[in-house]
Amino acid sequence: MVSKVTDDDFLFLAEDESIATPAPQVTGEWHLLIVDDDEEIHTVTRLALSDLLVQGRKLVFHHAYSGRAAIEFLKKNPHIAVILLDVVMESDDAGLLVVQQIREQLGMEEVRIVLRTGQPGYAPEESVIKEYDINDYKTKTELTRSKLVTSIISSIRSYQQIRTINQNRLGLQKIINAGANLLEQHSLHEFSEGVVTQISSLIGLHAEGVLCAQIEDDGSASDNVYVLGAAGHYAPYIKCKLERLGNERIIQQILQCLAEKRHIFTAFDTVLYLGNAEHSAAVYIETNRPIEDFDRQLIEVFLSNISIGYENVTLFQQLKHAAYIDPLTKTPNRNEYTQLLQETRRLAPEQTVAVLIDIDHFSDVNDGLGQEVGNELLVAVTHRLVEKFGDIAQIARIGADVFGLIGPEAQLTPQQLNAVFATPFQASEHSLQINATFGFCRLIDTVRQGLGILKQVYIALNRAKKSLSQNFEFYHVEQEDQMAERLALLRRLRQDFAQDKLALWYQPQISLTDNKIIGMEALLRWPDGQGGYISPAVFIPLAEYSGLIVEIGDWVIRQACQQIHYLTAQGLEPLRIAVNVSMPQFRSPNFVLSVINAVQATKIDPQMLELEITESVVMDEPKIVIEALSQLKAHGIKVAIDDFGIGFSSLSYLQQLPLDRIKVDRAFVRDCSKPNGSVIAETIVSLGKRLGLSTIAEGIETPEQAAVVKAMGCDEVQGFMYAKPMPTPELLAFIRSWQP
Repeated sequence: MVSKVTDDDFLFLAEDESIATPAPQVTGEWHLLIVDDDEEIHTVTRLALSDLLVQGRKLVFHHAYSGRAAIEFLKKNPHIAVILLDVVMESDDAGLLVVQQIREQLGMEEVRIVLRTGQPGYAPEESVIKEYDINDYKTKTELTRSKLVTSIISSIRSYQQIRTINQNRLGLQKIINAGANLLEQHSLHEFSEGVVTQISSLIGLHAEGVLCAQIEDDGSASDNVYVLGAAGHYAPYIKCKLERLGNERIIQQILQCLAEKRHIFTAFDTVLYLGNAEHSAAVYIETNRPIEDFDRQLIEVFLSNISIGYENVTLFQQLKHAAYIDPLTKTPNRNEYTQLLQETRRLAPEQTVAVLIDIDHFSDVNDGLGQEVGNELLVAVTHRLVEKFGDIAQIARIGADVFGLIGPEAQLTPQQLNAVFATPFQASEHSLQINATFGFCRLIDTVRQGLGILKQVYIALNRAKKSLSQNFEFYHVEQEDQMAERLALLRRLRQDFAQDKLALWYQPQISLTDNKIIGMEALLRWPDGQGGYISPAVFIPLAEYSGLIVEIGDWVIRQACQQIHYLTAQGLEPLRIAVNVSMPQFRSPNFVLSVINAVQATKIDPQMLELEITESVVMDEPKIVIEALSQLKAHGIKVAIDDFGIGFSSLSYLQQLPLDRIKVDRAFVRDCSKPNGSVIAETIVSLGKRLGLSTIAEGIETPEQAAVVKAMGCDEVQGFMYAKPMPTPELLAFIRSWQP
C-alpha cells in the first residue's frame, strides 16, 4: 500500500532544520513508540536516545511489546511521530501486519515507521519500503547509535514535512470551501479560519492561539472590531467584539496593526495586516518566538495571494448584509429574524419568547406628516427598543411598522413593552405619542421552524389587534387550530361558490300604510351539505377577510336583478329587493360599473334595486362610499342605511349620503313595547322624517312591536311575525297568497 504523501516528495529538499513545521503537541516534545517483544531492545534504545534533542525538543518514549498492543496504543494516541518497529514478534510477519493496519485501518499516513529486524531474510528491504511506506529499514546489528540517531532525525523531519503539507491542505480547503459557499451564513468566518490555519502551517505553529479580526466600515474604535475566525483557545470568541478577549496587550497590537495598516513582528507575537481600500483585517498569531525572515517572505506571498479572495468574501458579505439587514434601522430584517428564530428555537428555547410589535395607526403618521417623519419615528422606536432591551434581546424590523424581538420572557413582558411607548417619541420637530400592539410566542411551546414560528407570533398579534380588552396576546396552539379551521372553511366556501351551491333567500317587507308587500331583503344562504346552513355570521366575515366577498357580492347583485325581472314576468307588481354591500366591494374599482351593468342586462327598473350599507362601512372610508353611492343614485338605484344607531357615529354623514331609507336595527325594536324601550327607535324614525327619508323597522316578531313602530310613524317593517326568509318558489307562493 502506498501512502498519499511519502518521503519521495521531499527528495528535493535540503536538510535545513530552520524550516519550521507543526509540532504534534504544544509541549515541545516528540513522541516515539518502540514496538519489540525483547525488553532489552526497549532499554538499549531508550538509553541511546535519552539525551537527544531534535530541533530543541526532547524525545518521549512509549512502549509496546506486541503488534496487538501497538495497535491498541495508537488508537488512543494518534500523535506519535516515529515508530521503531520489530518485524518478527508473535509471527514472522507480525511487524509488517502492524504497518498494514497503521496505514489502512487506522489511516495514519503522517507517522514515520522505522523497521528493525534481527532476521533480514524474512523481509527484503526494497519491497518492504515500497509497499508499506516505511521510512527506514535496518537490521538490528547495523543500527549503531550514530545510525539510529540519524534515522530518528530524518524520520522526524519527514513527519514534520508531511504534517506541514496536510495542514496546508486543510487551510486551503477551508478557503476553497468558503469561496464555494460565500453566501452561507458563516462563509466569512470559514474563510478567516482557513487563513488562520494556513498561516500557522507556513510558520510552523499548530493552529493554537490565533485569531482574525475585521474592522467595520464606520470607524476604527475597538467597539467595531470583531473576531471573525480563530483556533485553539481563542475559538470561543468567534463573532464576539475584540474587547471580549480581555487581553489588553493583544487588543492594542491588533488596533495598532489596523490603524497603521502594517504588519507587527515582536519576539512573542505576530500581527499581520490584510486589507484593501474599503476593508481591513488583522491576523494575530501567538508565536512565542521570533518569526524567521524566510517565514516572513512566505507570509507576504500568501497574503498577496489571498487578498483578492478576501476582497471577494467581503463583497459578498456586503450583499448578504443588504439581504439580511434593514437599511433604515440597521437592525436585522425579516429574513434574518426568521433565521434567528430558528436558531434560538434549536439552541435555547426555554424561557424565551418571540415578540412582534405593531405600531398602531402608523399609516396616519406617514399620510399626515410625510414619509420622512414616519422614517424618523421608526428610527426613534428602534433606538428606544435597543436602549431598553438591546443587552438581553435580538431586535429586528420585519415589516413597515412591525418590529420583532427574541429574548427572555421574564424581561419581555407586556408591561415592559408598554413602558417603551409610555412617553412620546421625537421625530423631526414633532413629539408623537403612539401606541402599539404585541403578539407573543413562547419558543418552548412550538416545534416549528423559523417561518412557522413567525406565523404563530403573527396569529397572536392579529388576535391582539382584534381584542377590545388588551393590546397583547400570547400564542396558543388552539389559535392555530382555529385558524386552520377558518382556512378549511374558506377553501370550502370558494369551492361551493364556484359550483353554484350558494343561494339567495328572501324576507318580505311590508308597508304599514296598506299592509301590502312592497319589497324584500335578499339574504345569502350556504348549505352545509347535511340538511342545514352555515351561519352568515360565520362565513360573511371570512369572505370579507379573504376578498372573496367581491365576487360573491357581484353574483348576489346579478341574482337580485334577475329575481326582480322574474317576479315581474310572473305578473306581479314591481317589488324592490334590498342587497347588502360590504366595504371590500366599494374598494373594488369595478363595483359601480358592475351594478349598473347588472341592472341594464336584466332591463329592470333601477329603482327596484336597493343597496344596503351599514354604519361601519360608512365610517371606514366615507369618501369612497359617498362617491360610489352618488354615482349609483344618479342611475336611479336606491340606497338604505342598515343597522342605524349601532355605531353612534354616522350622524355627521347622513346629509352627505344619497339615502332613500333608514333601517331601524332590531336591537332598538326588541324592547320597544316595554316602558321607555322605544325612545331610541322613535328618535331614529323622527330623524328620518326630518331628513325626508323612509323608515323601516326590522326584527318585528310580535303584534305589540308592530303596533308601537306604526304608532311612532315608521313606514315599513320586516320580521318573523310576517315571514321568515324563504327560497324563490316559496316566496312566489307567499306573495300570491298574501292578503293585505
